[in-house]
Amino acid sequence: MSTPQDAIAGTEGRKVALVSGANKGLGFETARQLGRMGYIVYVGSRDAMKGEIAARRMRAEGIDARVLKLDVTKQSDIDAAAKKIGAECGVLDALVNNAGVMHEKSWTVNSTSATDMTSLRATYEANVFAVVAVTQAMLPLLRKSAAGRIVNVSSILGSVSLQATPGSPTYATKLFAYNSSKAALNMFTISLAHELRNTKIKVNSAHPGWVKTDLGGDAAPLNAEAGAKTEVELATLPEDGPTGGFFHDGKPIAW
Repeated sequence: MSTPQDAIAGTEGRKVALVSGANKGLGFETARQLGRMGYIVYVGSRDAMKGEIAARRMRAEGIDARVLKLDVTKQSDIDAAAKKIGAECGVLDALVNNAGVMHEKSWTVNSTSATDMTSLRATYEANVFAVVAVTQAMLPLLRKSAAGRIVNVSSILGSVSLQATPGSPTYATKLFAYNSSKAALNMFTISLAHELRNTKIKVNSAHPGWVKTDLGGDAAPLNAEAGAKTEVELATLPEDGPTGGFFHDGKPIAW
């Protein structure tokens, strides 16, 4: 029977990362870039088959990619994921909370007063509550890391100050459900970073940029490789790196 010590030894000193929503888009590219850096990467995917296809693509590049069936809105999946990582590696060095949704149908024509309550609840379930649940489940493994990193994938649309400032780049984009869920996610980042300020764990929010994905659409100027840059940088911060911040491409964003 293997022990946690055996599991840790089995990683051969390599770091371990979990990326949710990693079967496509930004999540896939983030996992692939971490894998290229030598990380063992757990490919979190709501659909196990799609996760396996993504992992095979990474393994073809020599990456140690392992599939996790992870619907972040299901506690049973979250618990099973934590148990599997614990059994196989005994530690988690980087958690990238990448999975998220946007239910608004248009980037430009939306009515806050007519927000559909079902969509609002579903948005918060995936973008806020699920992130908290996954993070809580993974924290015991992150605490075992010499340098645990938590990256919450947010959006510049969650910047309250920019949303409130006429003329700002995002002022006209009022997607109430999505924007407010990312603002709430940012508050989780701030609160958790404060709680963990005397540990080696760093917690930050990332704005990947406007990226060509299912969510971002074809008009976006960035590809997934460029968009993943901020997530990867925050997942691999050095000891003197920041915590409790909101960043894009190495630069802070106003809350």
